[in-house]
Order: sequence, then structure tokens, then C-alpha cells
Amino acid sequence: MKQKGFTYIAYVRPEKPETDEVTKRASGDYQAMRKWRERYGFGVFAEFVYPKELDSPLAKPDNPEIDPNWAIQSKLSAAQGAAFRKASDACMVVAAKQVLGKDLKSGDDYFNQINKASDRALAAKVDSDPQLIELAAAMASCLKGKGNAIGKTTPQEMYGRGFQMFNDQADKLGRAQRDDVPDVAPPAKDGENKMTYMPDLSAAEAKPYLAKEIKAALDDLECGKDFYPAYLPKAAVVNQQVNDEFGM
Repeated sequence: MKQKGFTYIAYVRPEKPETDEVTKRASGDYQAMRKWRERYGFGVFAEFVYPKELDSPLAKPDNPEIDPNWAIQSKLSAAQGAAFRKASDACMVVAAKQVLGKDLKSGDDYFNQINKASDRALAAKVDSDPQLIELAAAMASCLKGKGNAIGKTTPQEMYGRGFQMFNDQADKLGRAQRDDVPDVAPPAKDGENKMTYMPDLSAAEAKPYLAKEIKAALDDLECGKDFYPAYLPKAAVVNQQVNDEFGM
């Protein structure tokens, strides 16, 4: 960035230490997961009701960790800001090649490649695991018995279905509030995250949606109480390997 004429400060956001509750949830502990879901559901509409508790971008933290480069950019003109972002993107491509040995088309391509690598690794490891396949099928059958529509029953799909269902609902509300995006999200390209537009909701407006989400999340947990303790540790190993590969 300095070679391109910009002031830039190397910055890595500090990671918060994991609490015992977070560690338990990550292991699939039923009681820890239930305690969290009873309040936050899958974590979608709860961001509007409890933004500070969930460290949401909707909240204004008391002591925020701020990237110093934001302050640098804020002092630039519109044209200079665009040039700064273009230079940063180009430098990201160079850094990824030098440090990680990764060929990127752009800065965004870094995250696209991580998504693709994660999908491939999880498909190879967890979606082909006989124990997880059996547990995912049992979970799907249980949810169908509770009146839920179920699509694919791979371990990955069963893990992510609840969050995705309510995230899609939030996206639909957000798109309805805007005039500059289509009402229906176009299909995401392979390995890319679908662009989601969060709605503008007050806590009071979000609470009815959260109530439905909590009920669905608890049903999901009851049906998946054997699935999650088996899936989460295995998926965590795969995700850590991908993160290490990409320096995350």
C-alpha cells in the first residue's frame, strides 16, 4: 500500500477468548445448546432483539476494536477512497500469493476460495461419514414428523438448514424494504456466499419472528440431540484445517 502511495497500518482484530459455554456448545453439549437456543434461536432475528449480547454490527459496543485504516479512509475524498480500495484489493492478491501461495482474482476471491475449499473438505469428510449420514437421516425423519419440510439430508444440510431458513426469511424482508435489489435472491454461484440484505427492524418488530425461530430451533435441537455431538467436533477439525490453509 505504501508503494502505491497510501498510508496503511497492518491490523489484525484481536480474538476474544472462548468461554466455557461457547466451548460446550461447539462440542454439541445439549444443555449448553438448549440454553442458547431458548434465548437466541438460530441467531438470526435475535441480532435485532439482543444486538449487544451477540456482538452484532447492529450494536454500538462500549469499547469497539476499530481498524485504524477506517479512520485513514474517512479522511479521503470519494475518488481517493475508491483508489484506496482498489489498491488494497490488488495488494491482497499479491499478499495471498507471497504468503499463502494462493492465486486470487481479487480480494473477494479469497473468501470465495475459502468457501469452495470448505465445501469440498466437508463433503469429503462429514458427508461421507457413515455415522453422520445415519444420524442426519434420523434427525430429518424426526423433523418431518413435527411437520417440517426437509430437502437434502446430508450432514452439512441438516446442520445448516435451520439458520438458512430464517436467514432467507430475513433476506426476504430486507429485499422488500429496498428498491435497488430484486425481491428474490438470484442463485449463488458455486463457492460464493449469497448476498443477504438484512431488514430494518426494531426489537419489538423482530420479537414475533424470533419467537417462531426459537420454537423451530428447539425442535431442531431435540431431533438433533444425537447428531450435533457427533457432527460438530468432526466438522470443527475440517474447518480448522481449511482456516490454517488460508491463514484465517
